Amino acid sequence: MTDTHTDPVPGQPDFPWEPPLAGGELEHLLGMLERLRWTFRWKAAGLDAAGLSARLEPSELTLGGLLKHLAAVEALRFSWEAFHGDPGEPWRSADWSDPGWVFTSAADDTPEQLYALYDESVAKSRQHLADAIADGGIDQPTQAGLGDQQASLRRLVCDLIEEYGRHTGHADLLRESVDGLVGEDPPAGWRP
Repeated sequence: MTDTHTDPVPGQPDFPWEPPLAGGELEHLLGMLERLRWTFRWKAAGLDAAGLSARLEPSELTLGGLLKHLAAVEALRFSWEAFHGDPGEPWRSADWSDPGWVFTSAADDTPEQLYALYDESVAKSRQHLADAIADGGIDQPTQAGLGDQQASLRRLVCDLIEEYGRHTGHADLLRESVDGLVGEDPPAGWRP
């Protein structure tokens, strides 16, 4: 993960995923998103192709598929979905007619490609979100929505937190089945 943000808890560089203990609402919201990003990345870290493609039957879900899926969600959420901006490659030219391609195509990528894709998507998403908040605040309307009702940027952040919550739970089970790794947070000082 490209660490382009400051530590959420000043003076605790060994725990950059820890949300602030007494911040404002925005700091807590973004802190929870960061904690989930770090925890998910830790759960998927350091695996070879076999580890990233391991499954718990009957599910087809893999850690590699989750890495690529969350890379896509990160790339699209605060660029295309929020403001109809260019998400870049490989998302711009992807075959979106197959809704499961991000999960299935991960098997064709090397571990290095999957980790880089995820880390780059998170870094860009983090920057898009910071720029949008600086430009219009967390409650600004976005291009996303239902019918004629636009979703706020806050809603998109909450949706991303929910997405990570679900998939970090999947990653917990998958990773434990690969090599027994368990735990809620990365160990102190962990970096990808």
